[in-house]
Amino acid sequence: MMVDSTLAQVGKNLSEAMRILGDGQRELQAGTERPCFSKSSIPGPLQGDGQDVASILHLVHNLIHEEEEEEDKPSQQMQNVGEQGHMALLGHSLAAYISVLDRERLRKLTTRILSDTTLWLCRLFRFENGSACFHEDDRDGLVKVCRLVINSRYEEYASEGYSVLSSKQPIIYQSASCRPGLGQHLCSQLGLPLSSLCTVPCNTIFGSQHQMDVAMLDKLIKEDIEAGKLPLLLIANAGTPGAGHTDKLGRLKDLCDQYSLWLHVEGVNLATLALGQVTSAVMAATRSDSMTLTPGQWLGLPAVTAVTLYRHEDPALSLAAGLTSSQPVEKLRALPLWLSVQYLGHNGIVQKIRHATTLSQQLLQKLKSLTSIKTSGVVSPIPPISGASLRDVLGSLMLSIVEDDLNSPVVLFKFSQEMSAASSGGSVEGLCSGEKEVLDAFNRWLGEQLAQLVPTSGVDVVELDDEGTCVRFSPLLTAAVLGTQQEDVDVLVEKLTELVVVMSSTLCLRQDFREETHRHSPSLRYIEELSWPGLGIIRYEPQAEELDESRRKQQLQKINTELLKKLQELDTDIIFSTGPEFGTKEDCIFMGMVTEDIDVSELVDTIAALGREIEESGRLLENMTEVVRKGILEAELQLQKANEEKLMEEGMLRQLPLVGSVLNWFSPVQSSIKGRTFNLAAGSLDSTEATYSTKAQAGRPQMQDTPTSSSKRLPGQRLFRRSGASSDSMSETSSVGQPEETPKENSSLNSSVLTPPPPSPPAPETPQDTSSDVTPEEIQESPEQAHTQVEAAEAVEAAEAVEAVEAIEALEARQPDGQEVEQSGR
Repeated sequence: MMVDSTLAQVGKNLSEAMRILGDGQRELQAGTERPCFSKSSIPGPLQGDGQDVASILHLVHNLIHEEEEEEDKPSQQMQNVGEQGHMALLGHSLAAYISVLDRERLRKLTTRILSDTTLWLCRLFRFENGSACFHEDDRDGLVKVCRLVINSRYEEYASEGYSVLSSKQPIIYQSASCRPGLGQHLCSQLGLPLSSLCTVPCNTIFGSQHQMDVAMLDKLIKEDIEAGKLPLLLIANAGTPGAGHTDKLGRLKDLCDQYSLWLHVEGVNLATLALGQVTSAVMAATRSDSMTLTPGQWLGLPAVTAVTLYRHEDPALSLAAGLTSSQPVEKLRALPLWLSVQYLGHNGIVQKIRHATTLSQQLLQKLKSLTSIKTSGVVSPIPPISGASLRDVLGSLMLSIVEDDLNSPVVLFKFSQEMSAASSGGSVEGLCSGEKEVLDAFNRWLGEQLAQLVPTSGVDVVELDDEGTCVRFSPLLTAAVLGTQQEDVDVLVEKLTELVVVMSSTLCLRQDFREETHRHSPSLRYIEELSWPGLGIIRYEPQAEELDESRRKQQLQKINTELLKKLQELDTDIIFSTGPEFGTKEDCIFMGMVTEDIDVSELVDTIAALGREIEESGRLLENMTEVVRKGILEAELQLQKANEEKLMEEGMLRQLPLVGSVLNWFSPVQSSIKGRTFNLAAGSLDSTEATYSTKAQAGRPQMQDTPTSSSKRLPGQRLFRRSGASSDSMSETSSVGQPEETPKENSSLNSSVLTPPPPSPPAPETPQDTSSDVTPEEIQESPEQAHTQVEAAEAVEAAEAVEAVEAIEALEARQPDGQEVEQSGR
């Protein structure tokens, strides 16, 4: 069979392009060096001779992964395209090629592609006798359906236009759980006022809090009819964008039939219609008038159009609404999906959707065993139980997961403060007022951490009105692209368990941190910020009162900046930072998550001590200029006075150059003028008599250890950690080999034995008794020192004797039989 040469060349070029991009991706993962195309290396003007295909594709690859190379993050999109994705990419190339065919051949080919794809999708998703509209924007199908309904309900709309709408204003109903901006987009595209959009609230007592309230919808429709308006269309959800809940589609369809409303359904749960077993809630979507599908996301097909299936018998109105087109090129939008569906087949499509639902069930079952995690599933109405309070019923509704609806591919979970506090035994009494905001911040941090630690899971963070911030796992939207497997779910649960322990301990220690900070007031100030996911926020306040406002603010910023730098240099697991990039809190130190063994008291004490040290150092530097200036003036006065005294003491003749030297030679003068030294720390002039009398400068007092170098810390133990059982075992191990317990009074003896004394200047050699060289002050201190030196000498001799015995025994063990070792040295 002959193959069109141009068609074969299209496939060859696509295969070559994918091979080059795939090789570049493998090089990126392997870390092999290759020419790097940075932004600065991209040529500005168009080159005259052009470039070959390989060079251009390499440039495209580097532009795609440029940010990933800088951030050292591997790409997830290109490596999981798969063969079905290649078929979709081939479809885009073939669509451009087919568009150049002659009109008759193009019409036949596009009609076949469109009819085949429509038939397969309608049968696959149980939407019998339907037509299909393929569109790039997944909202365009709903816009065209609305135009179709307007043309159907307003008979003169085709000739009179929008003027006929003034007689009866059309009303479009949508759920409060619909995706944001959908209703506004409809009104903008249709030219309708926002008053034509009616948002129906969700259930507040029974059932899911994300399902549309059917009774309220009935009431709103009646009110609009009585007001002379025309109910036009209802938008329902089979999987809300946030929580993945499904509306009561059966009851909604009955209500729409009663008032002649068009029912349109959209949502991720529509994908489960392709499975063998479908829940009754989702199965009711097959009775709707139209539904929007996104098979590209569900099956991992790149750049594949969305599909809106609808039922309508008048092709003229469908053409007027834009649902069908007379242009054959428009029908080629279905070509990538046509190729991909044939490549996967019915079994392949079902397998991908079943794999996503299996991942959701796997995660849901594992989350039930975590006490600090609350899951939110699709719940159905539960009648009140006799003898139970309304609060108990609502609690059971929020926590229950209906086993009848396990095929929902969306799993929501969140960190539960009540359960974590009960399990860890901590107190969170100080968080009651802003408890929801604090938990939202912690769950937002949890979702971000899980997305970074397990990127193949595809989890993200959603904000819900009733449940606050939650982490969402929706594999139907991400698994096909990211290649999520069951092992990834196991890793996700493992990381989640580790993070929950840290979050629980941090939440319990926040109150202790606040109280410890208040104990150091006014030097330390606790900053209340409920949206910070961590131990807390602190600020060091300078104690100088004479500073003005601008100077005080400058000093505040300087001290806290230096304090943050010192804290970040400490050997600790706590993360100190300046907070969010666009935060409102300035000149503060933000502390992240901590473990339960953190000593909050030691942490706050260290921060206060470091801040005090920085403030005192800064104050010393600020006063240094004034001190030096005053010292120089005083030194000048002292020098002037010394010169005058020298002149009076030596006389005028000794000041003459030649006469003075002759007089000094025959009659030297013993000057009584004392030297001076400038003490920079004290800012005073001191006499140098003590220095020259002892011929050595007085040593400085040894600096005390800072609070950061605690003597209680064990080897290898990080800062601010309480020593528990590990410290006991460590102390027992370190005490092995000591003959007996050393009392505290003799601690100096141990230090003298284990640590060699500092070298001292050599004493003058005396052949006889040296007791005459000892001063009375030394005699008073000598008994204890002499006793220490004797014990030290005895300890050294004993150690040397033991080492000699061990060495000879080892040598004897190595000698052949019959030979003896001379032990005279022994």
